[in-house]
Amino acid sequence: MTQSWHAAPLIWGHGPRIFEAFLEPTCPFSVRALGKFDALLALAGEHRITLKIRLQSQPWHLFSGMITRTVLAASTLPNGRDAAKSVLLAVAAHREEFEFERHAFGPNMDTTPAQIIARIEGYTGLPLAAAFANPELDRELKWHCKYARQNGIHVSPTFMIDGLVQNDIGSGDAVEAWAAKLVG
Repeated sequence: MTQSWHAAPLIWGHGPRIFEAFLEPTCPFSVRALGKFDALLALAGEHRITLKIRLQSQPWHLFSGMITRTVLAASTLPNGRDAAKSVLLAVAAHREEFEFERHAFGPNMDTTPAQIIARIEGYTGLPLAAAFANPELDRELKWHCKYARQNGIHVSPTFMIDGLVQNDIGSGDAVEAWAAKLVG
């Protein structure tokens, strides 16, 4: 059977140093890290580093699995990598519309999965519902989960450089500090 879709890898840059960021789309610390990636690529140089976003769903963010799947669904669309990034940025910019108050309360208690997808479609202009419904997308979602587990990743954001977890890198660090660790 021929696969009729492809999930684009969430990779920017093409340098020899590999910087992997494990993010949960609604986590405020992941959102802070996401906002620094363009500056990191500009400062360190796309020819010197490769930035890979890995998705790390976390159950205490109650729409986490759904929104993670929506990001991956976007990656199957034309210009998939950039479509996925636009979903991440839209969720980050409107985080309160995709999260519960104190992880258990608030207006999102009455929100359906279809409404969440429609909100993201509204912010991005992307047709996500059909891509989200592709049952084969499970394979991509499971890959991200398995990869994180294999590397001992349990929370977001977590960062790896060249395959090694970096416990001394955090989302609150300056971009310059990240760049120094990557390229000196």
